[in-house]
Amino acid sequence: MNGSYSLSGEESQGGARLKESFKFVSEKSTPPSPTHSDQIQPSCSLSVSQVSYSVSERVGPWWDLPSYRTTWTRKILNDVSFHVDSGQILGILGNSGSGKTTLLDVISGRIGKAGTLLGEVFVNGRKLKPDQFQDCFSYVLQSDNLLSYLTVEETLTFTAQLALRRHSAEAIRKKVGMVMAELSLGHVAHSVIGGRIFPGISGGERRRVSIAGQLLQDPKVILLDEPTTGLDSMTANQIVVLLANLAKRDRIVIVTIHQPRSELFRVFNRIAIMSCGELVFCGQPGEMVDFFSDQGYECPDYCNPFDIYVDFTSVDTRCSEREAATSSRMHDIASAYRTSGIYRRMLGRIEEACQLTDKPSIPFKSKESPSGLSKLGVLFRRTVRNLSRDRMGVLMRLSQNLIYGLFVAFFVMKLDNDITKGAVQDRIGIIYQAMGASPYTGMLNAVALFPALRAISDQESKDGLYHKWQMFLAYILHILPFSIISVFIFTSFLYWTVGMYPEVSRFLCFTGVIMVPHITGELLTLVLMGVVQDPNMVNTGVALLNVAGIMVGSGFLRSNQQMPTVFKMLSYLTFQKYGSELLIVTEFHDLNFTCGNSTGPCIMGNGDDIIEQGYPGALSRYTLDFIMLYAFLPALVLLGVISFKIRDHLTRR
Repeated sequence: MNGSYSLSGEESQGGARLKESFKFVSEKSTPPSPTHSDQIQPSCSLSVSQVSYSVSERVGPWWDLPSYRTTWTRKILNDVSFHVDSGQILGILGNSGSGKTTLLDVISGRIGKAGTLLGEVFVNGRKLKPDQFQDCFSYVLQSDNLLSYLTVEETLTFTAQLALRRHSAEAIRKKVGMVMAELSLGHVAHSVIGGRIFPGISGGERRRVSIAGQLLQDPKVILLDEPTTGLDSMTANQIVVLLANLAKRDRIVIVTIHQPRSELFRVFNRIAIMSCGELVFCGQPGEMVDFFSDQGYECPDYCNPFDIYVDFTSVDTRCSEREAATSSRMHDIASAYRTSGIYRRMLGRIEEACQLTDKPSIPFKSKESPSGLSKLGVLFRRTVRNLSRDRMGVLMRLSQNLIYGLFVAFFVMKLDNDITKGAVQDRIGIIYQAMGASPYTGMLNAVALFPALRAISDQESKDGLYHKWQMFLAYILHILPFSIISVFIFTSFLYWTVGMYPEVSRFLCFTGVIMVPHITGELLTLVLMGVVQDPNMVNTGVALLNVAGIMVGSGFLRSNQQMPTVFKMLSYLTFQKYGSELLIVTEFHDLNFTCGNSTGPCIMGNGDDIIEQGYPGALSRYTLDFIMLYAFLPALVLLGVISFKIRDHLTRR
């Protein structure tokens, strides 16, 4: 910058009192500024021209039908225009609800289709097409969505592999090292990110990791939504200074910010103030001080100019009188800005950039993206490495079915072949518990582990790194070995401890059947989490579906022969029907019972009689039932892919 802000003393006419105020003090005398035609053309420029955005909202809640049918149009952005050149950092200030984040969403092309968008965005004087926004801008959101158990270097390396896989491993390693050096992350390269459960790197370092992930693709334009939120004053100051240094390396940096320190006044090349969706001011720091002073709003002594000028342009909604007065003041300032020379010069820069005969090309991010299969491999390795380091999580995943099996085994103790001692009832009870509980343990795994991965996939898919369904498939590949081992431990303990049919082949069939409900419970949870945001709602939905499946399909509550035709037809859509038939046949086929001290023949002395009474024809359908049971797994995987494709569509709305 050519100047900075300092406190300078002036002797008042009335005496020796010194008046201190913010004034623009040139660091050195400079010749008059050359005209635009004489200036060196920047390598990149961003122009936002007459952007407006409005949405239609319903007046009342859904239960108040008259007001719910009535809609009104809310203007979120109103005729916003500004221009930024490479090498500059633009700070956008404003109170909550002023439209700062919406403006960044518009610039980045993430605004969706829920409202009406007018205006244009130009890069190097070329109008951006809808499919070019994602490849042109890097967008750092307020929240840091990072995997807790990865180190800083691993986090950036996996991101680089998703974006730059065509580079060699050595080139990726060097790229990651350069980005970490640029953001002063070298000293924490081998430190884990951490989270709420265990400590890791600091909040400021987490924010720098998020920024570093965006720099890997060499963007020319970087957008940051309140990067100092949640940070202490000193760390926030360091983040903004770091962003200013990034801008000096021939980039455009646009950042929304809340309550910056007064020391940052000299860091920003341009400052914009928004209020009620309008751009009240946009210009250089020196121009801002002069502009507000000319309007009669001087910054008092020893005050932060950011806070003062945002207060002058904010609307106080605590009462109607204050709202009318402050709204009138805000509109007066906005009108004065639109008639000022600052605004006219800015429009001139936009027009000049758009009218260049030899416009520079649009600087897109690196597009050397790997194939879909390579991305799936990277996501799988990243997921495995992150979740496998959670020792308590791994232990619980492997032992949760076993813990449940301990309760069942302790309750049953040992199966008997005497019908009068509950031989049939106890076996059916174990089968019921095994079929009913396995989906719940799978559901709990998905609800505990997948929401964090889903949040990361939402962000990274918007960055163009991969599709959401690829993260879904990577998670499925990761859970398979855990599910197989967990179920095998459970069945190995339960089957032999309680004394079920002592045959290895039947034990393997029992294990193979129980595997499906466990995996199905987790897959069904994942499918619903693709379209339902709240994990608690998904939890409830899967539980109800499992209960309904047990009631309709298992035949435990009511015999299939006695059910109405509608429920019979629905039972074919439940995995519980096929699983229950398989387990009944596996346990009861060729099993002989006794009838206590009775000397006569038992009414049901053979297990095949029980099979034919409750599940007629199940012996002949054994192979078909296995095929139908395992068909649920690829069907749910396909439904999951469709579900996450729908999620892609919903997040773009």
